[in-house]
Amino acid sequence: MNYLAHAYLSFEIPEITVGNLISDFVKGKQKEKYPAKIQQGILLHRAIDNFTDTHPATKKAKTYFKEEYGLYAGPLTDIVYDHFLAKDKLVFPSGELGSPLKAFAQRTYERLAAFEALLPERFARMFGYMRREDWLSHYGHRELIFQSFEGLARRAKYMPPADAAKRLFEAHYEQLESCYLEFFPEVKDFALRTLGESQM
Repeated sequence: MNYLAHAYLSFEIPEITVGNLISDFVKGKQKEKYPAKIQQGILLHRAIDNFTDTHPATKKAKTYFKEEYGLYAGPLTDIVYDHFLAKDKLVFPSGELGSPLKAFAQRTYERLAAFEALLPERFARMFGYMRREDWLSHYGHRELIFQSFEGLARRAKYMPPADAAKRLFEAHYEQLESCYLEFFPEVKDFALRTLGESQM
């Protein structure tokens, strides 16, 4: 899952949100330097990623990118899921890109900013762009999804250019949305259970 999904699956708990969003920037035993609840967020992120990667709907979604992008089909699918989450009327009820999504994004930025001193350096640099450009509330726009594809292609040494990913996203839009609709309620239930078990 990508940033919007991991933020949403933190269930508005500040320390869980921080851990969930910084997890990819925290390697090995580095997590032990964080407070216990942020560590829970880091572990929740990793559990969500494992659940996502092994879910049948995600495996199907990856097939639309697999031939052109191989192992990068996974990260592309993560970005695609954020697009459909941003547009999900059951999650952000105003539909398209109205105030509930924008309000959620702003709350997320404020939670992260409150823990700025603890953010890993690389994440902190990226967070400046994320907040300024309001990434979270713009994932519903195709243009930002395409920018995310391009950003992934720039960062990933062996990934082909993003042009084919844009074409495949458009060509299989409805099938990818069906994968999201099958998957997301289940990952939400999984995240809630995992979080509940970690706090028992």
